[in-house]
Amino acid sequence: MPINEEQERLMPRPVCDSQSEMNEIVLPNDANPLGALLGGRLMHWIDLAGALAAHRHSRNYVVTASIDHLDFWTPVHVGDLVVLRSSVNRVFTTSMEVGVTVWVENYLLDELKHVSSAYLTFVAVDAAGRHLKVPPVIPETDEQRRRYEDAGRRREIRKAERQRRQANVP
Repeated sequence: MPINEEQERLMPRPVCDSQSEMNEIVLPNDANPLGALLGGRLMHWIDLAGALAAHRHSRNYVVTASIDHLDFWTPVHVGDLVVLRSSVNRVFTTSMEVGVTVWVENYLLDELKHVSSAYLTFVAVDAAGRHLKVPPVIPETDEQRRRYEDAGRRREIRKAERQRRQANVP
């Protein structure tokens, strides 16, 4: 039986097919008066890096639905190289959780320091903004399977938190 276009588009894909890496050099325009990277600029880069993986996996337009909290663990300064790595952790019908890790690379000393991590939820949409189904993701390594399972737990927490907030709206 031949596979139609929609069935082919929704064929499961391994995590490695959509893993992405994005690099940015921190310029003076990206920094505060002390020469440290602005948190908002880093948030922008995290959103872009996450969208790269989500686009690659869904092969559609995607929009950001949510981002979990951010912690900044080490400062980043003008001239530093920022490395953002992203991958799809899990797919839920039309949405997907994408994990992004951020590193600062000291290319003179050949070392990486962890700057931040975030989990974002993206929704696949068509040109009119209608939600589209997303193909399942196939975790292949132990780490990918752990992230897949953790994504399910995080989704339940996000749903409960959303319901709690909606119940408290006057």
